[in-house]
Amino acid sequence: MPVNLTLLIEGEEEIGSENLEAFVAKHRAALAADIAVVSDTNQFARGVPSITYGLRGLVYMEVFLTGPSHDLHSGLFGGAVPNPANVLGELIASLHDRDGRVNIPGFYDDVLELSQAERDMWAGLPFDEKAFADGLGLTVLSGEKGYTTLQRRWARPTCDVNGITTGYQGPGAKTVIPSKASAKVSMRLVPNQNAEKIAAAFEAAMKERCPANVAITFARHGLSPAALVPMDSLPMKLAGQALELGFGKKPVFMREGGSIPVVGLFKRMLGVDTLLVGFSLPDDRIHSPNEKFDLDCLHNGARTAAALYERLSHLK
Repeated sequence: MPVNLTLLIEGEEEIGSENLEAFVAKHRAALAADIAVVSDTNQFARGVPSITYGLRGLVYMEVFLTGPSHDLHSGLFGGAVPNPANVLGELIASLHDRDGRVNIPGFYDDVLELSQAERDMWAGLPFDEKAFADGLGLTVLSGEKGYTTLQRRWARPTCDVNGITTGYQGPGAKTVIPSKASAKVSMRLVPNQNAEKIAAAFEAAMKERCPANVAITFARHGLSPAALVPMDSLPMKLAGQALELGFGKKPVFMREGGSIPVVGLFKRMLGVDTLLVGFSLPDDRIHSPNEKFDLDCLHNGARTAAALYERLSHLK
């Protein structure tokens, strides 16, 4: 290798990376570096290689509601007791207003707005909104009023229910009022938002809106900040050269809506920026059935990686 390379393999990201921060703190000296490289990002589109310079952060919460001490017959008790499933539906419905904005007090207080230069750069990207919707089996898209689809996906915070559990869900019918209900809720954050502050605001809003005769508790499954990497740095320039060699054309700059918590962790604990040079495609169905990775992306990515490490040897 033309550089001194430290390889860090971490297998807990999807469960919140519970041990990673302690590991990095313990091994700061061994992990010291000029730059980090992560390839867990996309190309903008097929044939459009990309460098990602921004990621959203993440707050992942689980909400637990408990009403009666046990499930009840809906005929014998309906109308006289609280139904946690109904209450959960009301709480979820309260999370957004009619304009698609997240309805949590203070949620937008620290949001970093897009610069005009970024707006102009994104407007020039080859994005077809109709084709994007068609590829998802949708006729129209949704989101916060006043922003484009790319702006909503990359630079605006969100709140989404990821799963709901309550009541009888087997075959046929069972007339019960469930004792318990729960929901998993993730919030994607943008630069300047504080994950701890947003988690606390979410909990406070849900407690305030929950009826007094239904108990509410929470679990936190991951808090991480958003990340922005300077586009005008020497490592970014070298990464651009490597992508041009690997793919045969100059890359574009983009943000992504997903979260890679280790990027913020490296910056906070090691003072190291991260090059986000990934090779997958928007239609790879990440986190869905039939997830894939194209062979063209594999081969072009391998060429890019070889060129990237050669280029990074010129950092000093």
